[in-house]
Amino acid sequence: MTSPSNTAAGCAAPDQSAPLPASVDLTRETVITGIVSTAAGEPVAGAYVRLLDGSGEFTAEVVTSPEGAFRFFAAPGSWTLRALSRGGNGEVIVDATVGVNEVGISVQPA
Repeated sequence: MTSPSNTAAGCAAPDQSAPLPASVDLTRETVITGIVSTAAGEPVAGAYVRLLDGSGEFTAEVVTSPEGAFRFFAAPGSWTLRALSRGGNGEVIVDATVGVNEVGISVQPA
């Protein structure tokens, strides 16, 4: 069982703002990470961020940290990130390469 200090409240996903584990080999792995924020630049805690593949198929979902942070481990390629929150939604496309790919997602009221 995972310790509550390593997970988001009510979610089995690891803490999205925790540092990358030392075992992650950034010369071989693709990490997509970033912050969900409002148009005013305020972080959005508790937003759901979905990872969609190049054909738009759902692949994974995480909940942002209190700082609005999220992280996915994926294959290199084109991905869509969709953020869903009470304050609004946002979407960004990233062409991820091996290593760390940092992106920001701005949510707009519906």
